[in-house]
Amino acid sequence: MNVAPIALFVHDRPEHARRTIESLKGNDLAAVSDLIVFSDGPRNHDAKGGVEEVRRLIRSVSGFRSVAIRESPHNKGLAGSIIGGVTEVCEEHGRIIVLEDDLVTSPSFLRYMNDALSHYELEERVISIHGYAFPLDVKLPETFLLRGADCWGWATWKRGWRLFEQDGAKLLDELRARKLARQFDLDGAYPYTRMLRDQIAGRNDSWAIRWHAAAYLADRLTLYPHKSLVQNIGNDRSGTHSAKTSKFSVRLADGRVSVEPIPIQECQVAREALARFLCPHTNPIRRATRQLHNILLGDRQRG
Repeated sequence: MNVAPIALFVHDRPEHARRTIESLKGNDLAAVSDLIVFSDGPRNHDAKGGVEEVRRLIRSVSGFRSVAIRESPHNKGLAGSIIGGVTEVCEEHGRIIVLEDDLVTSPSFLRYMNDALSHYELEERVISIHGYAFPLDVKLPETFLLRGADCWGWATWKRGWRLFEQDGAKLLDELRARKLARQFDLDGAYPYTRMLRDQIAGRNDSWAIRWHAAAYLADRLTLYPHKSLVQNIGNDRSGTHSAKTSKFSVRLADGRVSVEPIPIQECQVAREALARFLCPHTNPIRRATRQLHNILLGDRQRG
């Protein structure tokens, strides 16, 4: 197996980062995986202490084949840090597994990610692999595909990341020109296009809404597991835009998720269930869902 390097993005939350690293070390492929930690600089004076504590933590990390640390002397912000780091690793290694500092993983996370990266390496329509699975209200196959891309524990190849488009205005113009805006919004269930407009206007700095839109416009698919291999522990008001909620909490998969051949097409059952889950008209905690899904698409500003 060509084991993919892991890029971990950290900032100023030492306890979150510690839990993320400890769970990752518990994976059965950790000892043969290269870990590259990208530590962003403090966004302000208040963040300086947290950044320094996180850097002391990451300098002591072991349990991986190798650990490399990239400490930025200044604050790039979450989008700048991730875009630069993912580009660097993809250019050097050709594939990547990406985690942020508030994602606890199942012991089988790395096995699933690497199995799927190998299985779909030559399948151009599959742009990425995702580790988090929404708590949907339907029984789903072992793995399934959805159009677009996601950001809570994911992986891609150089060929996939090459499609990333930084210019949000260009993406929005194409969605409108091709009359895909409503379809992109899950037929009106969730305002992804509004998030893209907000990014263009500078009201958020989301890299992930641009990643999702670029993948969607290219008609690319992302693989999801039927049971989640990732739990987000940052829904505790510790992130800049986070709200405290358990709406996105999941039970981590106990065992291995098998990666077997499936039709290369979007799973309509999963798409419809996701629309129900996100639709504000059927969701009793509309505000929390919107806030948290902003986080799900990387909408936390760190400077």
